[in-house]
Amino acid sequence: MDKMMDEIVSKLVKDIRYGEIKGTYNIVVATINLLKYLINNANWITAKDLIEIIILNGKHLIDAFPLEASIGNMVRRILKIIREEYMLELKKKSDESDFQESLHKLLTAEAEDDVDFNISVPSLKPSLIDRLNEFELELETCSENITKLAPEYIESNDIIMTFGKSTLVEEFLKTAAATKSFEVIVAEGGPSLRGIEMASSLSEAKIQTTLLSDDLMFALMPKISKVIIGAHTVMSNGGLRAISGCGTIARAAKYYSIPLIVLLPLYKLSPLSVCSYKQDGFTKYASPLSGVISGANAALLERVEAYNPVYNYVPSDLVTLFITNMGSNEPSCNHKLISELYHPNDYKL
Repeated sequence: MDKMMDEIVSKLVKDIRYGEIKGTYNIVVATINLLKYLINNANWITAKDLIEIIILNGKHLIDAFPLEASIGNMVRRILKIIREEYMLELKKKSDESDFQESLHKLLTAEAEDDVDFNISVPSLKPSLIDRLNEFELELETCSENITKLAPEYIESNDIIMTFGKSTLVEEFLKTAAATKSFEVIVAEGGPSLRGIEMASSLSEAKIQTTLLSDDLMFALMPKISKVIIGAHTVMSNGGLRAISGCGTIARAAKYYSIPLIVLLPLYKLSPLSVCSYKQDGFTKYASPLSGVISGANAALLERVEAYNPVYNYVPSDLVTLFITNMGSNEPSCNHKLISELYHPNDYKL
Protein backbone atom coordinates (compact mmCIF):
# COMPACT_ATOMS: atom_id res chain seq x y z
CA MET A 1 0.00 0.00 0.00
CA ASP A 2 1.29 3.48 -0.91
CA LYS A 3 2.73 5.27 2.16
CA MET A 4 0.50 8.34 1.78
CA MET A 5 -2.60 6.16 1.31
CA ASP A 6 -1.57 4.09 4.33
CA GLU A 7 -1.34 7.26 6.45
CA ILE A 8 -4.79 8.42 5.33
CA VAL A 9 -6.39 5.07 6.13
CA SER A 10 -4.58 4.94 9.49
CA LYS A 11 -5.81 8.44 10.33
CA LEU A 12 -9.43 7.42 9.71
CA VAL A 13 -8.94 4.37 11.95
CA LYS A 14 -7.56 6.60 14.73
CA ASP A 15 -10.32 9.19 14.33
CA ILE A 16 -13.00 6.52 14.74
CA ARG A 17 -11.22 4.65 17.51
CA TYR A 18 -10.61 7.75 19.63
CA GLY A 19 -14.05 9.25 19.12
CA GLU A 20 -13.19 12.05 16.71
CA ILE A 21 -15.79 10.55 14.38
CA LYS A 22 -18.89 9.20 16.16
CA GLY A 23 -22.18 7.73 15.03
CA THR A 24 -22.93 5.33 12.20
CA TYR A 25 -23.87 8.02 9.68
CA ASN A 26 -20.71 10.06 10.28
CA ILE A 27 -18.59 6.90 10.00
CA VAL A 28 -20.33 6.08 6.72
CA VAL A 29 -19.64 9.56 5.32
CA ALA A 30 -15.99 9.39 6.40
CA THR A 31 -15.62 5.97 4.77
CA ILE A 32 -17.12 7.20 1.50
CA ASN A 33 -14.82 10.24 1.53
CA LEU A 34 -11.79 7.98 2.01
CA LEU A 35 -12.79 5.63 -0.81
CA LYS A 36 -13.51 8.58 -3.06
CA TYR A 37 -10.04 9.93 -2.28
CA LEU A 38 -8.52 6.57 -3.23
CA ILE A 39 -10.38 6.58 -6.54
CA ASN A 40 -9.11 10.09 -7.26
CA ASN A 41 -5.52 9.73 -6.12
CA ALA A 42 -4.43 6.09 -6.02
CA ASN A 43 -2.24 4.77 -8.81
CA TRP A 44 -4.59 2.63 -10.93
CA ILE A 45 -5.14 2.14 -14.65
CA THR A 46 -7.77 -0.56 -14.98
CA ALA A 47 -10.95 -1.34 -13.04
CA LYS A 48 -9.22 -4.46 -11.74
CA ASP A 49 -6.44 -2.33 -10.25
CA LEU A 50 -9.01 -0.09 -8.56
CA ILE A 51 -11.08 -2.99 -7.22
CA GLU A 52 -7.95 -4.48 -5.63
CA ILE A 53 -7.05 -1.12 -4.04
CA ILE A 54 -10.55 -0.67 -2.61
CA ILE A 55 -10.63 -4.23 -1.25
CA LEU A 56 -7.14 -3.92 0.30
CA ASN A 57 -7.92 -0.67 2.10
CA GLY A 58 -11.48 -1.72 2.86
CA LYS A 59 -10.29 -4.88 4.60
CA HIS A 60 -7.99 -2.79 6.76
CA LEU A 61 -10.94 -0.69 7.95
CA ILE A 62 -13.21 -3.72 8.41
CA ASP A 63 -10.58 -5.56 10.45
CA ALA A 64 -10.10 -2.49 12.64
CA PHE A 65 -13.84 -2.21 13.40
CA PRO A 66 -15.51 -5.61 12.95
CA LEU A 67 -18.70 -4.45 14.70
CA GLU A 68 -19.12 -1.37 12.48
CA ALA A 69 -20.82 -3.24 9.65
CA SER A 70 -21.65 0.00 7.85
CA ILE A 71 -17.95 0.35 6.92
CA GLY A 72 -17.96 -2.98 5.10
CA ASN A 73 -21.33 -2.10 3.58
CA MET A 74 -19.89 1.05 2.03
CA VAL A 75 -16.82 -0.78 0.72
CA ARG A 76 -19.13 -3.32 -0.97
CA ARG A 77 -21.39 -0.56 -2.28
CA ILE A 78 -18.46 1.24 -3.90
CA LEU A 79 -17.23 -2.01 -5.45
CA LYS A 80 -20.68 -2.56 -6.98
CA ILE A 81 -20.64 0.99 -8.35
CA ILE A 82 -17.18 0.43 -9.88
CA ARG A 83 -18.37 -2.72 -11.65
CA GLU A 84 -21.56 -1.06 -12.91
CA GLU A 85 -19.80 2.06 -14.20
CA TYR A 86 -17.09 -0.04 -15.84
CA MET A 87 -19.70 -1.99 -17.77
CA LEU A 88 -21.56 1.18 -18.76
CA GLU A 89 -18.42 2.92 -19.95
CA LEU A 90 -17.27 -0.15 -21.83
CA LYS A 91 -20.66 -0.39 -23.48
CA LYS A 92 -20.26 3.14 -24.77
CA LYS A 93 -17.20 1.89 -26.60
CA SER A 94 -19.19 -0.82 -28.37
CA ASP A 95 -18.84 0.85 -31.76
CA GLU A 96 -15.07 0.66 -31.59
CA SER A 97 -13.78 -2.60 -33.05
CA ASP A 98 -11.04 -3.00 -30.46
CA PHE A 99 -13.67 -3.37 -27.79
CA GLN A 100 -16.08 -5.70 -29.58
CA GLU A 101 -14.68 -9.00 -28.37
CA SER A 102 -14.14 -7.85 -24.79
CA LEU A 103 -17.56 -6.22 -24.65
CA HIS A 104 -19.25 -9.38 -25.84
CA LYS A 105 -17.43 -11.39 -23.18
CA LEU A 106 -18.37 -8.85 -20.51
CA LEU A 107 -22.07 -8.70 -21.32
CA THR A 108 -22.52 -12.45 -21.73
CA ALA A 109 -20.50 -13.48 -18.69
CA GLU A 110 -22.40 -15.67 -16.26
CA ALA A 111 -19.92 -15.34 -13.42
CA GLU A 112 -17.64 -12.63 -12.08
CA ASP A 113 -14.56 -14.70 -12.97
CA ASP A 114 -15.55 -14.48 -16.64
CA VAL A 115 -15.57 -10.66 -16.67
CA ASP A 116 -12.40 -8.98 -17.90
CA PHE A 117 -11.74 -5.89 -15.79
CA ASN A 118 -8.26 -5.41 -17.26
CA ILE A 119 -9.37 -3.16 -20.11
CA SER A 120 -8.25 0.43 -19.65
CA VAL A 121 -11.21 2.82 -19.88
CA PRO A 122 -10.01 6.44 -19.45
CA SER A 123 -13.55 7.72 -18.91
CA LEU A 124 -14.08 5.46 -15.90
CA LYS A 125 -12.64 7.81 -13.26
CA PRO A 126 -14.84 10.86 -14.05
CA SER A 127 -17.82 8.57 -14.42
CA LEU A 128 -17.16 7.08 -10.99
CA ILE A 129 -16.79 10.50 -9.36
CA ASP A 130 -20.12 11.63 -10.81
CA ARG A 131 -21.81 8.47 -9.57
CA LEU A 132 -20.28 8.81 -6.11
CA ASN A 133 -21.51 12.41 -5.89
CA GLU A 134 -25.01 11.10 -6.58
CA PHE A 135 -24.56 8.41 -3.95
CA GLU A 136 -23.48 11.01 -1.38
CA LEU A 137 -26.68 12.96 -2.05
CA GLU A 138 -28.63 9.75 -1.54
CA LEU A 139 -26.97 9.28 1.85
CA GLU A 140 -27.72 12.86 2.86
CA THR A 141 -31.45 12.39 2.23
CA CYS A 142 -31.61 8.86 3.65
CA SER A 143 -33.08 9.77 7.04
CA GLU A 144 -35.40 12.38 5.52
CA ASN A 145 -36.84 9.81 3.12
CA ILE A 146 -37.63 7.54 6.07
CA THR A 147 -39.13 10.18 8.35
CA LYS A 148 -41.45 11.55 5.67
CA LEU A 149 -43.13 8.12 5.59
CA ALA A 150 -44.15 8.46 9.25
CA PRO A 151 -47.75 9.61 8.64
CA GLU A 152 -48.38 6.43 6.63
CA TYR A 153 -47.47 4.15 9.54
CA ILE A 154 -48.68 6.09 12.57
CA GLU A 155 -52.39 6.60 13.16
CA SER A 156 -54.18 9.07 15.39
CA ASN A 157 -54.75 7.64 18.88
CA ASP A 158 -51.90 5.14 18.48
CA ILE A 159 -49.97 4.27 21.63
CA ILE A 160 -46.39 3.70 20.54
CA MET A 161 -43.59 2.22 22.60
CA THR A 162 -39.91 2.76 21.88
CA PHE A 163 -36.70 1.97 23.72
CA GLY A 164 -33.92 4.32 24.78
CA LYS A 165 -32.93 7.01 22.32
CA SER A 166 -32.71 6.82 18.55
CA THR A 167 -32.34 10.08 16.64
CA LEU A 168 -34.07 8.56 13.61
CA VAL A 169 -37.02 7.27 15.66
CA GLU A 170 -37.23 10.65 17.36
CA GLU A 171 -37.48 12.50 14.04
CA PHE A 172 -39.91 9.88 12.70
CA LEU A 173 -42.27 10.48 15.63
CA LYS A 174 -41.96 14.26 15.42
CA THR A 175 -42.79 14.19 11.71
CA ALA A 176 -45.91 12.11 12.36
CA ALA A 177 -46.93 14.45 15.19
CA ALA A 178 -47.30 17.30 12.71
CA THR A 179 -50.49 15.68 11.37
CA LYS A 180 -51.46 13.01 13.92
CA SER A 181 -52.24 12.93 17.63
CA PHE A 182 -50.81 9.92 19.46
CA GLU A 183 -49.07 8.86 22.65
CA VAL A 184 -45.49 7.62 23.05
CA ILE A 185 -44.19 5.46 25.89
CA VAL A 186 -40.39 5.53 26.14
CA ALA A 187 -38.58 2.77 28.02
CA GLU A 188 -35.67 4.44 29.81
CA GLY A 189 -33.06 2.13 28.30
CA GLY A 190 -30.85 1.19 31.22
CA PRO A 191 -28.06 1.32 32.09
CA SER A 192 -27.37 4.35 29.88
CA LEU A 193 -30.88 5.74 30.55
CA ARG A 194 -30.88 7.66 27.28
CA GLY A 195 -34.63 7.17 27.12
CA ILE A 196 -34.87 10.07 29.58
CA GLU A 197 -33.35 12.35 26.96
CA MET A 198 -35.66 10.90 24.29
CA ALA A 199 -38.78 11.42 26.40
CA SER A 200 -37.77 14.98 27.21
CA SER A 201 -37.23 15.84 23.53
CA LEU A 202 -40.60 14.36 22.49
CA SER A 203 -42.38 16.22 25.29
CA GLU A 204 -40.82 19.49 24.15
CA ALA A 205 -42.27 18.75 20.70
CA LYS A 206 -45.75 18.63 22.32
CA ILE A 207 -46.07 14.85 21.93
CA GLN A 208 -47.85 13.14 24.83
CA THR A 209 -44.97 11.14 26.30
CA THR A 210 -44.55 8.80 29.26
CA LEU A 211 -41.17 7.63 30.57
CA LEU A 212 -41.22 3.98 31.59
CA SER A 213 -38.92 1.83 33.69
CA ASP A 214 -37.54 -1.03 31.59
CA ASP A 215 -38.96 -3.69 33.90
CA LEU A 216 -42.52 -2.52 33.15
CA MET A 217 -42.33 -3.00 29.37
CA PHE A 218 -43.94 -6.43 29.40
CA ALA A 219 -46.75 -5.37 31.74
CA LEU A 220 -47.77 -2.39 29.59
CA MET A 221 -47.34 -4.06 26.20
CA PRO A 222 -51.04 -5.12 25.86
CA LYS A 223 -51.99 -1.42 25.69
CA ILE A 224 -49.52 -0.68 22.89
CA SER A 225 -50.50 -0.23 19.20
CA LYS A 226 -47.01 -0.72 17.79
CA VAL A 227 -43.36 -0.71 18.80
CA ILE A 228 -40.88 1.38 16.80
CA ILE A 229 -37.11 1.06 17.26
CA GLY A 230 -33.89 1.76 15.40
CA ALA A 231 -31.03 -0.64 14.67
CA HIS A 232 -27.27 -0.56 14.56
CA THR A 233 -27.05 -3.24 11.85
CA VAL A 234 -29.57 -5.40 10.00
CA MET A 235 -28.31 -8.75 8.77
CA SER A 236 -29.22 -10.56 5.55
CA ASN A 237 -31.55 -12.93 7.38
CA GLY A 238 -33.58 -10.04 8.79
CA GLY A 239 -32.12 -10.29 12.28
CA LEU A 240 -30.63 -7.15 13.72
CA ARG A 241 -28.04 -5.84 16.11
CA ALA A 242 -29.75 -3.23 18.25
CA ILE A 243 -28.97 -1.44 21.49
CA SER A 244 -29.10 -3.75 24.50
CA GLY A 245 -32.66 -4.06 25.75
CA CYS A 246 -34.29 -4.09 22.32
CA GLY A 247 -34.34 -7.87 22.45
CA THR A 248 -36.59 -7.70 25.53
CA ILE A 249 -39.03 -5.22 24.03
CA ALA A 250 -39.13 -7.24 20.78
CA ARG A 251 -40.00 -10.46 22.61
CA ALA A 252 -42.68 -8.74 24.65
CA ALA A 253 -44.20 -7.35 21.44
CA LYS A 254 -44.13 -10.79 19.84
CA TYR A 255 -45.83 -12.38 22.86
CA TYR A 256 -48.76 -9.95 22.62
CA SER A 257 -48.77 -9.88 18.77
CA ILE A 258 -47.88 -6.18 18.69
CA PRO A 259 -46.22 -5.04 15.40
CA LEU A 260 -42.50 -4.30 15.72
CA ILE A 261 -41.33 -1.71 13.19
CA VAL A 262 -37.62 -1.12 12.61
CA LEU A 263 -36.37 2.05 10.91
CA LEU A 264 -33.56 1.08 8.54
CA PRO A 265 -31.35 3.41 6.49
CA LEU A 266 -30.03 1.04 3.83
CA TYR A 267 -26.40 1.76 4.64
CA LYS A 268 -27.04 -0.36 7.76
CA LEU A 269 -28.23 -3.37 5.76
CA SER A 270 -25.45 -5.98 5.65
CA PRO A 271 -25.10 -9.01 3.35
CA LEU A 272 -23.64 -10.91 6.30
CA SER A 273 -25.62 -13.18 8.56
CA VAL A 274 -25.26 -14.42 12.12
CA CYS A 275 -25.61 -17.90 13.60
CA SER A 276 -26.44 -18.72 17.19
CA TYR A 277 -22.95 -20.02 17.88
CA LYS A 278 -21.47 -16.72 16.74
CA GLN A 279 -23.69 -14.43 18.80
CA ASP A 280 -21.10 -14.00 21.56
CA GLY A 281 -18.97 -12.17 19.00
CA PHE A 282 -21.94 -10.15 17.82
CA THR A 283 -21.72 -7.50 20.51
CA LYS A 284 -19.22 -5.51 22.50
CA TYR A 285 -19.17 -5.07 26.25
CA ALA A 286 -19.03 -1.89 28.30
CA SER A 287 -17.67 -1.73 31.82
CA PRO A 288 -20.17 -3.02 34.42
CA LEU A 289 -19.27 0.11 36.39
CA SER A 290 -21.13 2.11 33.71
CA GLY A 291 -24.41 2.13 35.58
CA VAL A 292 -24.73 -1.61 36.29
CA ILE A 293 -22.96 -2.01 39.62
CA SER A 294 -21.35 0.46 41.98
CA GLY A 295 -17.58 0.67 42.12
CA ALA A 296 -17.78 1.69 45.77
CA ASN A 297 -18.41 -1.85 47.00
CA ALA A 298 -15.00 -3.41 46.46
CA ALA A 299 -15.83 -6.54 48.45
CA LEU A 300 -18.83 -7.25 46.21
CA LEU A 301 -16.82 -6.70 43.03
CA GLU A 302 -14.38 -9.41 44.09
CA ARG A 303 -17.18 -11.99 44.19
CA VAL A 304 -19.26 -10.92 41.17
CA GLU A 305 -18.68 -11.55 37.48
CA ALA A 306 -20.85 -9.02 35.60
CA TYR A 307 -21.43 -8.40 31.89
CA ASN A 308 -22.72 -5.21 30.32
CA PRO A 309 -23.46 -5.92 26.61
CA VAL A 310 -23.88 -2.89 24.37
CA TYR A 311 -26.01 -4.70 21.76
CA ASN A 312 -28.68 -7.40 21.56
CA TYR A 313 -29.40 -9.72 18.67
CA VAL A 314 -33.07 -9.49 17.66
CA PRO A 315 -34.11 -12.48 15.49
CA SER A 316 -35.98 -11.82 12.25
CA ASP A 317 -39.12 -13.59 13.44
CA LEU A 318 -39.63 -10.82 16.00
CA VAL A 319 -39.62 -8.09 13.32
CA THR A 320 -42.85 -7.19 11.53
CA LEU A 321 -41.65 -4.52 9.12
CA PHE A 322 -38.59 -2.55 8.06
CA ILE A 323 -39.09 1.04 6.90
CA THR A 324 -36.19 2.05 4.66
CA ASN A 325 -35.33 5.08 2.57
CA MET A 326 -36.68 3.13 -0.40
CA GLY A 327 -40.00 2.17 1.19
CA SER A 328 -41.04 -0.69 3.47
CA ASN A 329 -40.50 -4.42 3.35
CA GLU A 330 -40.77 -7.55 5.46
CA PRO A 331 -37.59 -9.28 6.71
CA SER A 332 -37.97 -12.00 4.06
CA CYS A 333 -37.42 -9.37 1.34
CA ASN A 334 -33.98 -8.33 2.60
CA HIS A 335 -32.20 -10.66 0.18
CA LYS A 336 -33.68 -8.80 -2.79
CA LEU A 337 -32.51 -5.45 -1.42
CA ILE A 338 -29.04 -6.85 -0.74
CA SER A 339 -28.72 -8.12 -4.31
CA GLU A 340 -29.52 -4.60 -5.54
CA LEU A 341 -26.99 -2.95 -3.23
CA TYR A 342 -24.01 -5.30 -3.39
CA HIS A 343 -22.33 -7.71 -5.79
CA PRO A 344 -22.39 -11.37 -4.62
CA ASN A 345 -18.61 -11.68 -4.97
CA ASP A 346 -18.19 -8.91 -2.40
CA TYR A 347 -20.40 -10.36 0.32
CA LYS A 348 -17.33 -11.89 1.91
CA LEU A 349 -14.33 -9.59 1.55
